[in-house]
Amino acid sequence: MIDLEKIRSGQLKNLAGANLEDEIFSGCDLRGIDLAGANLTCTDFKEARLQNAKLQGANLSSAYLSYTDLRANLVGANLMQAELVAADLRGANLRGANLMGADLTRSRGSGIFLSGANLTGANLAGIDLRGADLRGANLSDANLQGANLGQADLQGAILKGANLEEGNLRGANLTGANFDNANLLCAALDGTQTAGTSWQDACLTGTILESVS
Repeated sequence: MIDLEKIRSGQLKNLAGANLEDEIFSGCDLRGIDLAGANLTCTDFKEARLQNAKLQGANLSSAYLSYTDLRANLVGANLMQAELVAADLRGANLRGANLMGADLTRSRGSGIFLSGANLTGANLAGIDLRGADLRGANLSDANLQGANLGQADLQGAILKGANLEEGNLRGANLTGANFDNANLLCAALDGTQTAGTSWQDACLTGTILESVS
C-alpha cells in the first residue's frame, strides 16, 4: 500500500506506474517526483509544485492542475479534460500529449513544446504561448481568444474552426498551417510566415497583415 503522507511530504518520489486516481496533493511540493506512466485520473494537484517531475505517459485525464507549477516532462501524457487554469507551463515538454477539451485559460506557456499534441476543443483563452513549438499540433475548434502566440512555430498545425479573435501571432511561423473556418477577427498577423497556409472561409476582418510573407 502506498504511503500517501510520504508522497505529500516529499519523502517518496519513485512512483512510476502507480495508481493514484482521485488522490489529493494540492499545495504539495512534488518537485522531481517520478510519476511516469502513473494513473492520475481526477487527481488534485492544485497549486502543487511539480517542477522537473517525470510525467511522461501519465494519465492525467480530468486532473486538477490549476495554479500548478507544471514545468515538467509530460511527453505523451493524457490530459484530456484536465483543468490547468493559470498553470505555469513555461518550457514544459508536452510533445504528443492529449489535451482535448482541457482548460488552459490564462496559463503561462512561453517556450512550451507542444509539437504533435492534440488540443482539439481546448480552452486556451488568454494563454501566453510566445515562442512555443506547436508544429503539427491539432488545435481544431480550440478557443485562443486573446492568446499570445508571438514568434510561435505553428508549421503544419491544424487550427480549423479555432477562435483566435484579438490573438497575437506577430512573427509566428504559419507555414503550411490550416486556418480554415477560423475566427481571426482583429488578430495581429504582421511579420508572419504564411507559405502554403490555408485560410479558406476564415474570418480576417480587422486583421493586421503588415509584412506577411
